[in-house]
Amino acid sequence: MADINEYIEQLQEFDFNDIDWERIGVWPAPAKIFVCVLAFILILIGCHFLFVKDLNSSLLSAETKERTLKASFESKAFQAANLDRYRAQMEEMSGSLIALINRLPSDTEVPGLLEDITDKRIEAGLHDKGIILQDEVSTEFHIELPIKINVTGGYHEFGAFVSGVAGMPRIVTLHDFSILKSKSQTGLLTMEIIAKTYRYKPQE
Repeated sequence: MADINEYIEQLQEFDFNDIDWERIGVWPAPAKIFVCVLAFILILIGCHFLFVKDLNSSLLSAETKERTLKASFESKAFQAANLDRYRAQMEEMSGSLIALINRLPSDTEVPGLLEDITDKRIEAGLHDKGIILQDEVSTEFHIELPIKINVTGGYHEFGAFVSGVAGMPRIVTLHDFSILKSKSQTGLLTMEIIAKTYRYKPQE
């Protein structure tokens, strides 16, 4: 204990304002120890900023990359485990697409489609006032062929006609209908409706 108190007294008596770095060998032992400890601390701080800080940044970057690679691996492993199911789904979707395409009339089948619509009109007991092909409308994946239909009859006949057209094997949708009193036949109604059929547009 006495040695420590003596070192403290010597360190307090040492004048740091008048340090002679060329005579460091004759400094009191406490001053030498203090300078060595201070130098050691400065070296540690310098090493931290020069090396440890960069290593910490590299470690954080590596941990982030590890998490990204792990998530990517888990995703790919899940996809690989379900590959057979995905293939089955693709085959099922391809089959459904082919079935839908087969329900779309080709150019040569449009006259037959018009005949089918005429047959549905006759079956429903409606009078024909005109079935007119409209201009085709081309979209990204298909071509629309609007057909303007004008018939005369009653509500029940209209319902039977619409149901018959909707049940046709070819895809036909009905749009923009209007029903008015017939000007030429008392007690009857005139219905104007747009039927649309579609053709598949092959992709380049």
